[in-house]
Amino acid sequence: MADLFHLKNASFAYGDKTILQNLSCSLTENSFYGLVGPNGSGKSTLLDLLSGNKEAGGELTFRDRPLSTYNHRELASEIALVPQEFSINFDFTVQEVVMMGRHPHIPRFANPDDKDRQKVQSVMKALGITKLKDRLLTRLSGGEKQRVIVARALAQDTPVLILDEATASLDIHHSIKILQTVKNLVTSHNGTVIAAIHDLNLAAAYCDTIIMLDQGKLARIGTPEETLTSELIGQIFDIESQPYFDKFAGVGQVAFRY
Repeated sequence: MADLFHLKNASFAYGDKTILQNLSCSLTENSFYGLVGPNGSGKSTLLDLLSGNKEAGGELTFRDRPLSTYNHRELASEIALVPQEFSINFDFTVQEVVMMGRHPHIPRFANPDDKDRQKVQSVMKALGITKLKDRLLTRLSGGEKQRVIVARALAQDTPVLILDEATASLDIHHSIKILQTVKNLVTSHNGTVIAAIHDLNLAAAYCDTIIMLDQGKLARIGTPEETLTSELIGQIFDIESQPYFDKFAGVGQVAFRY
């Protein structure tokens, strides 16, 4: 299978402060990647590099082409990002915000067509926000806003979806709804999801591959069983745990005892 992203000695620094150093790995299509690590380990920075918001030192290619050579519209048709922090201060309705995800597909000076409207309705229904469609985004709770921003990214209908702690402010019901929806993107539409997830149980339950960062370095990449071990969790998170994996129970049945 051809590489989707390829990193070789990828690094990033703010001035004299190194955030990521010498990351080398390859990410393939049709997979759900979970990015885990303590606060400050470089997760958000790595996602910014992969989405083209920051430029990496070293090599970073997307579909065998340097990521830095893609223009904004090209990236917007390939990669959708749900950032950890976002701000929309104008009085847009929920439906208008979700429709913003369709902009890469709408010709300049044209209006949304039936396909655009159908896509917006579909993702709002999937995330349970249809009843909010006429509400102003500025009047929503933090969790409701987060679901709207995820819906906007899904409406963008890209082969790659990047989530930066997209479920951090949500209750478990809505966290599972979002992760199940994006999991369907992988299984039904051959998409690729790369998600920073703070909850190791959710990461183990939904992700095919775990990318574990520690102090800006790649600590391990592999299946949940290979990476989320008592030894590595203790080493990186400084906690004792007893992970277990029930192969036959399905999604949601992986758990850690702390």
